[in-house]
Amino acid sequence: MNDDPAGSVAAAVAALEAAGVGTLIGTVVNAAGLTQVKVVPLSRVAGFAEHGLGTSPTWHVFAIDQTGIVFGDQTGVVGDRRVRIDLAGLRMLGDGLAWAPGAFFAQDGNPDPHCGRGVLQRVTQRLAGAGLTATVGHEVEFVLVGPDGAQLPSAMWAQYGLAGVLEFEGFVRDVMDASAAADVAIEQFHPEYGANQFEFSLVPRDPVAAAEQLVLARIIISRVARRHGLRISLSPVPFVGSVGSGAHQHFSLCRDGVPVFSGGSGACGMTAVGESAVAGLLAGLPGAQGVLCGSIVSGLRIQPGSWSGATVCWGTENREAAVRFVSAASGNPYGANAEVKIVDPSANPYLASATILGLALDGISRKLPLPPEVTVDPASLTAAQREQAGVVTLPAKQAEVLDALRASAVVRDILGDAAVDAVLGVRGYEQQNYGDLSDTELAEKFRLAWSV
Repeated sequence: MNDDPAGSVAAAVAALEAAGVGTLIGTVVNAAGLTQVKVVPLSRVAGFAEHGLGTSPTWHVFAIDQTGIVFGDQTGVVGDRRVRIDLAGLRMLGDGLAWAPGAFFAQDGNPDPHCGRGVLQRVTQRLAGAGLTATVGHEVEFVLVGPDGAQLPSAMWAQYGLAGVLEFEGFVRDVMDASAAADVAIEQFHPEYGANQFEFSLVPRDPVAAAEQLVLARIIISRVARRHGLRISLSPVPFVGSVGSGAHQHFSLCRDGVPVFSGGSGACGMTAVGESAVAGLLAGLPGAQGVLCGSIVSGLRIQPGSWSGATVCWGTENREAAVRFVSAASGNPYGANAEVKIVDPSANPYLASATILGLALDGISRKLPLPPEVTVDPASLTAAQREQAGVVTLPAKQAEVLDALRASAVVRDILGDAAVDAVLGVRGYEQQNYGDLSDTELAEKFRLAWSV
């Protein structure tokens, strides 16, 4: 713990000045997955960090249609919240601009229960209380589009093909350079399955730092795209008929410094704790879907055969399973981990990580038994085999997804009522106002909703 926070702030401001930074942006992410911002000049950075800047409680419940606000008892026009940046996460963006992650606080300085960053911090503290530490690695999938969201030509595109890199080599090179300058650690970058779709993987970090690295990565790719006359679509499905974009999360756990997904005598080398962690995930995913991929567009992606993990089961390197297990092997330098595939870019990444880790902890606490591994494409299972293995397909209809979240006592215990009700509010608004649109209309209307 720093014994001189004022000195740390002064040192950070001095570093910004030395780097030629005149403007700092601080971001938060709300329940609808929208990235929100406050911007200050260098002279106001200290106040932003120490006292925060005022915001309306309605920031938590702005909707994705650019007009909607879901008013509630704690998210109305009365009251105030403070957005305070954490200078420990400060990064230089270049061109006189810097970024820092923000969090919501009440006027009295207490954490705001709606704040995704605060929720994730509380979940990591719960893990620590059980002797557990987590590491999270995010994948970033996105589609390049025109400035107005229009689909770009794709005659040269091939799945994972070199032509995609060469077609956009200036963009790719500039993303790699800007990321390195901002200390965003990209492990690999490649064209994806969909036309003009790219993906890169971020180096695993502790849960809060990992979520912040993801937010920063999205800022970087969006800035670079603009310089090339392009935009980034972070919609789960920007164009109907495409495979869609995920926001897969890998995580690993250690208990007292010892990995729980390897070195054991259980399935695939898991320890009993590791097995229960995966079992907790599987047990809670139907109720958690509304947090992980609950937007009005998400259901277009959650379909069997689209590598979205639409089937609640687990399997080693099974890309159709909701939980893909990655074993400890020479080809996996980070050791064994679990990948949750249903997460998409419409989710608040802090709340998504908190939910995943909280479900794993719930499974550990209850010593849940691990269901049988599914070693084939789940779609190939007979009805009897699915019933025997406890395999179910997640719903694509948003109303069903929200009903399951509303009824999930486990997710409410993990995130708290305030955060869950905010998610239900903004997603319910989407369903009420846009549930009758066709798939094509939904993809068109919300193609740039989560873009920054």
